[in-house]
Amino acid sequence: MHELAVTQSMVNLVLEEARKGNARKVKKINLVLGELSGVVGECVEFYFGLMSKDTIAEGAAISFSTVSTQARCRQCAKVFEVKESDWVCPECHSVGVDLVAGNELFVESIEVE
Repeated sequence: MHELAVTQSMVNLVLEEARKGNARKVKKINLVLGELSGVVGECVEFYFGLMSKDTIAEGAAISFSTVSTQARCRQCAKVFEVKESDWVCPECHSVGVDLVAGNELFVESIEVE
């Protein structure tokens, strides 16, 4: 359900930036979503359709770029992609790791007229 709040923030940001640029119409919104962000793209699209009604963003396409989950081993510094919740370093088999990618959630760019 947090997609509602995420989408409202996105719509506010997009409309504000479009107005700053004197845009007549928002054509496309490019979002970056990390695998661990917990955001469901289809829900964002649904809420966006409702929230953008009667605004310059109505009918805009939404593009999602997904960032895979990556971790860095504290022991050997290897950066690796986490697959199927396997957080063990493939190099030295340590379980001490830090998340380096996968929590992203931001508007990368907007395309306007």
